[in-house]
Amino acid sequence: MSPSPSTIGQRLHVVDALRGFAVVAIMLVHFLEHFIYDSYPVSTPLLASVNQGMKDAFFFLFAGKSYTIFALLFGFTYAIQYGNQLRKGKDFSYRFAWRLLILALFACLNAVFFPGGDVLLTFAIAGLILIPLRKLGIGTLAMVAAFFLLQPLELAYAAIQFFHPEWTPPTVLAANAYPSLKPCIDNGDFWGMAWNNLTTGQYASFAWGIDAGRLMQAPGLFITGFILGKGGFFHTGSRNTVFWTRTLLASAAGSFVFYIAMIQPELSAPLKTAFTMWHNVSFSGIWVAGFVLLYRTAYFRQLTDSLRYYGKMSLTNYITQSVIGALIFFPFALGLAPHLGYVASFAVGVAAMLLQIRFCRWWLGRHRYGPLEGIWHRLTWLHAPNK
Repeated sequence: MSPSPSTIGQRLHVVDALRGFAVVAIMLVHFLEHFIYDSYPVSTPLLASVNQGMKDAFFFLFAGKSYTIFALLFGFTYAIQYGNQLRKGKDFSYRFAWRLLILALFACLNAVFFPGGDVLLTFAIAGLILIPLRKLGIGTLAMVAAFFLLQPLELAYAAIQFFHPEWTPPTVLAANAYPSLKPCIDNGDFWGMAWNNLTTGQYASFAWGIDAGRLMQAPGLFITGFILGKGGFFHTGSRNTVFWTRTLLASAAGSFVFYIAMIQPELSAPLKTAFTMWHNVSFSGIWVAGFVLLYRTAYFRQLTDSLRYYGKMSLTNYITQSVIGALIFFPFALGLAPHLGYVASFAVGVAAMLLQIRFCRWWLGRHRYGPLEGIWHRLTWLHAPNK
């Protein structure tokens, strides 16, 4: 399945809007958890119940799912970039490796303001897998993606535990790194916090990704996104409508089955991790397929038009949300974390999002790329005038 020649090179607004949706959800999750800064006000039992209920509902809907959509579209973007250059007789792979190195630098910039480290570093490392796979057919790519999405490491751990119940899976002890992050923030010393975030925080984030199964999941998501881009699945057409309808139904069924499985109390830790990852991917499939199908209606396109601008500046918005959050919650600036519960933090996050959207509309009315997207683009094509 391939896009028609008339649609090649056209920017897909549905992808921009979907990416904007994912980054907005990530942002609001981060605001709810105070950007991994565990400091909240003491409240009455009733208010505490309302706050916790709101957090639980939002996390069920978006935590682990918004990241999945973001990762999926990362692979899709590579497919578009690779395809565009291939049509010019060029191989984008080496330029993409350089682009990932620049992304790692952006990850370090974001980590300065985000105590838990930054997932962009995982993207920059795991994204390298797309380079050797770029010339494979869709069928082969699907098998490779399935291998990673099956969480093979967790299944191997579960098999060993089945035959040797006393065996404990290895861990990189990410949990040991996180407790040292909060005291550095509590001190109100920006530079001390920044250094600790860049070192201990980045290690904690990457280590958690290994322990939580995300290091296996990420390549599978990237490859799946690459397949969606290579096969033209986001373009309109009756065949794609059938594909997304089937994806929606299968994702709904999978999400239900894997959720029931993951909450079983007797489940081993490796199997719980695997079922949780499968549930997140399935639930993300509901969001993606539902969004794509709804986007074909004029009303939904109008309703989500602001997300299209937000998604075109996803890197800028992703990093500036951390800056805004740090300035609002952390002691080196306003220090409002001890005064804002989950509901209030969510409201502040929505206000910040609306300001970001307003800025995106203003900026993109005058520039082709967002501020950080423009820097990334110029650095990507350094010394390449005929890109």
